[in-house]
Amino acid sequence: MLRLGEKVIVIADSLEQNLPIGQYGYLIAYDRNADNVFDYVIRVPKDNKHYYVPASDIELEEVLLQEEAERIEREALIDYALATKNEELFRRIMNGEETDEQAETGKEVQSREDFMKQISLKAWI
Repeated sequence: MLRLGEKVIVIADSLEQNLPIGQYGYLIAYDRNADNVFDYVIRVPKDNKHYYVPASDIELEEVLLQEEAERIEREALIDYALATKNEELFRRIMNGEETDEQAETGKEVQSREDFMKQISLKAWI
């Protein structure tokens, strides 16, 4: 639950009530009515209005800035890996920080005899 007075940004208008998407506002009240779909009341200074909004339509400014910084950092690393032709770095970024060494250690190497035993067992069944 968000605290009163926090700066939020309107990210969606799920109930089609003409919310100013992309503008910031301040959380000024909770809507405690259980029969109501709205969770918060925000004030948008640019419009000089109050809006009743569900929690899914707003996000903290800090969270959005953090997500944008992570996206920009990832894109910069991809550009650097492509420019320097660093295949290992590129694969690590694109595959979610998994290296080839970790993928290889996860596979068990069987001896020839064990492989033949498995084939014979499956053929017998």
